[in-house]
Amino acid sequence: MDIFSALQTAVSGLKAQSYAISNISGNIANSQTTGFKRIDTSFEDLIAEQSRTREVAGTVLAQSQLTNTLQGNITATNVATNMALRGDGFFVVQQRTGDANSQATFTGQNLYTRRGDFTLDKSGYLVNGAGSYLQGQNIDPATGQVGATGPIQITDTTLAAKKSSIITYGANLPATPKTTASASSTSALYAPADTSALVTATDGSSTTGKMVTAANAGDFINSSIAGPTLTLYTDNGAPVTLTTRWAKIQDATAATPAVWNMFYASDTTVANDKTNWINAGTGVTFDSAGQLLQPSGGNLPLTNLTVNGTNLGTVKLAFDKTTLTQYASTAGAATTNALSQDGFSAGTLSDIAVSETGQILGTFSNGSVKALANVGIARFANPDGLKVESGGNFAQTADSGDPLAGLGGSTVVGSNVEQSNTDIANEFSKMIVTQQAYSANTRVMSTAQQMMSDLLNVIR
Repeated sequence: MDIFSALQTAVSGLKAQSYAISNISGNIANSQTTGFKRIDTSFEDLIAEQSRTREVAGTVLAQSQLTNTLQGNITATNVATNMALRGDGFFVVQQRTGDANSQATFTGQNLYTRRGDFTLDKSGYLVNGAGSYLQGQNIDPATGQVGATGPIQITDTTLAAKKSSIITYGANLPATPKTTASASSTSALYAPADTSALVTATDGSSTTGKMVTAANAGDFINSSIAGPTLTLYTDNGAPVTLTTRWAKIQDATAATPAVWNMFYASDTTVANDKTNWINAGTGVTFDSAGQLLQPSGGNLPLTNLTVNGTNLGTVKLAFDKTTLTQYASTAGAATTNALSQDGFSAGTLSDIAVSETGQILGTFSNGSVKALANVGIARFANPDGLKVESGGNFAQTADSGDPLAGLGGSTVVGSNVEQSNTDIANEFSKMIVTQQAYSANTRVMSTAQQMMSDLLNVIR
C-alpha cells in the first residue's frame, strides 16, 4: 500500500466511524421509544487483490446490524389495550390512507412492529403511538364466529340475551345418602306410596306426568338430598331459578345397578315442601363401583322445563363418567364440582383485556366474558433480515423470509409495553471507542500528508 492508498483507507475509516456514530446517535435518541430496536454497526474489511506475500490492510465498510431478536424490558402501563410480546414475533399493522364512504381505508400492505402501545381511536380501531393500525380477526361475541383478517375494530358492543340450553354439571352422589328419613329408618332410598313419580328407564321414554305433587312434597324433601341450584335465562334474558334435588330409588346389586332420579321445583316462590317436584324423566344409574352407566351419552334432558310458569323448552344437563360419580361420602350429601350454564341476559361492553394467547376479551355488564378479536402476530425465520421503516415498523424482505402466522412459543402480555432495547451505558462506551477510532483515522491522514510533503521536499 502506498501513501495515496493510506489516505483512501483513512477516508473510508472516517466514513465508517461517521456511520457508526450516526447509529449510536439514533439509538440514544430512541432510548425511550416504545418497541424500538437499536441498530448496531458491523465493520467489514475490503482487501485489494494481492499475492499472499503482499497482503496489506485495505479499506473498511460499515453496515447496519439489526437487533430485532433482542428483547426490551416489559413494563406495566395499566392501559388495557396496550400489549407486549414476550419472545419472538411482531404485531401485524397497516397504515391508514384516509376515509371512503365514512369508512376508514388502509394501504393493504402489512408491516410488522414491536410497538404495542395500542389504544382505541374514535372509530374503535386499535392504533399505536406511531399511527399504525393493528390487524387481526374480529370475532362476533354472540356467536363466536371469526371474521376475515383485517383491522381490529372494537365498538360499544351490546351482547344480546341468550337462552340457556346446556347445564355443565359435575358432582359426586353419595353411595348412601343421609336424609331426614334415613335418620329414623334403615333405608336411604326414596320409596313413596305413589311410585308413579319414579323412573327406572334410562332412555328418557317415561317423561309424562312423572312428578311429586305438593301434597307429598314434605315426604319427598325428607327422603332426598339437595342438587344444584342455579339461574337459567329465557330467550329475552329473563332469569329463572332452577332448584333441583336427587332421590336414590334403587341400590346396586349383582344383577341391578343403583338408580337415581333428579327432580326440579316447579315453583320457587314457595317453600320446597309446598311445590310440585317434576321428575327429569330419565333414570341415572351407577354400577357397584360408583361408575356412571346411564345415560351413556352423558346428557340428562330436562324436557319442557317450566319453572314459575316460564317455559324454557329443553335444557340438557351435561356430564360424563368422569364428572358424575357415586362414591362413598361421610357427609351423605351431593358434592358439586362443576356447575355452569350457557345462557345470559343482555349486556353492554364494560371492560377489555388481552390474554396471553393474543385474544382480546370483553367483559360485559351481565358478567359474560367473550372473545372480541384475535390479534395478528407474525414471526420470521430471520427477523434481522427485515427492512427498517419509520414509526417502529419493519417490512418483509427476501432475506427475512415469509411471515409465519401465530405466536409459536411466545406470549402476549396485556396492559404492558416493550421498551427500547437500547442500553445507554453501552452506547456511551461505543461512542468513546468510535470517537477514538475517528480521531486515529484523522491522524493517519495528517501523517500521510506529512509524508507526502517530505517526499516533495526531497525533490526540491
